[in-house]
Amino acid sequence: MKIIPISVPTPFYVGDVNVYLIKEDPLTLIDAGPKTEEAANVLRSKLAREGIEFKDIQRIVLTHAHEDHCGLAKQIRDEAKNAEILVHNWETGHLFGRLAREEHHKLMIRAGVPDSVFQEMQSIYADISLLTDALSDGEFSALHDEQELEFSSGTLKVLHTPGHTPGSCSFVREANRTLIVGDCVLKRITPNPIVSPDPIDANRRFRSLAEYLVSLAKIRSFSPTLVYGGHGEPIQDFEEIFNRYVRAIDERQRNVISLVSAGGATAFDIAQKLFPNAIDRDVHRFLAISESIAHLDYAESEGKIAVEFKTGVEVYRKI
Repeated sequence: MKIIPISVPTPFYVGDVNVYLIKEDPLTLIDAGPKTEEAANVLRSKLAREGIEFKDIQRIVLTHAHEDHCGLAKQIRDEAKNAEILVHNWETGHLFGRLAREEHHKLMIRAGVPDSVFQEMQSIYADISLLTDALSDGEFSALHDEQELEFSSGTLKVLHTPGHTPGSCSFVREANRTLIVGDCVLKRITPNPIVSPDPIDANRRFRSLAEYLVSLAKIRSFSPTLVYGGHGEPIQDFEEIFNRYVRAIDERQRNVISLVSAGGATAFDIAQKLFPNAIDRDVHRFLAISESIAHLDYAESEGKIAVEFKTGVEVYRKI
């Protein structure tokens, strides 16, 4: 199976995103890049080197629905006329913006985020959402865990690997233990466990970090020889990355727990202390809050801290 990585520029601090061309029948793209003129031109140019145009693509598979990964999916599908788009049904970024719904507002209120801060973040993500074209029902199909994506020379198995987002998926070529993992595993940085409503009950919060640790173990169970991430270089030393991630998560857990005082603290309080240089910086503010919530949820589930509701806000305390 011929997997061709294609680096596409994004307007985000993370840098280029990796799109993967599976040069087999049916011609498939895994992820698509953001909806910018620059990204579209670069993707067209690099596909042309393989003798391929947008109109030739038959299938677009999304690892997850963040703008840098799904933004061009609709444009490519429209040019290709009959290309199928597949995405896990726990994803929402291809439908509406990241902080666009009332359930997002409620999650931020529970975290102690001031309404003025939420409004600023919502405005930023409203602009970011313009980097993708929303899809309507009927314009995409659902990915399922352990589904087989068939190609002329074999299959890729779908692995539901939630954590970074609820519907994040990875894809494994079991014949040679090669995986394409989106933002579940990245060579240079640790993925952010984004705060999201629970896809089954929107009144609850998705337990992103606990799910992410399960996903890492799931990927590890395949003993990967080569891992293609959503950003940066391929990974040939997954075990080293896995151990580095576990150490980083353990260290962050200790830091978060140490910041929880006997008098109590909200997730927003913790985010301000944990990321003092990021809390007032555009998208970094939301990422800082997400990281703090994820670690507080995990620490509370492990019985290391306690949580109580106080006038609709979660307050964490030392045990």
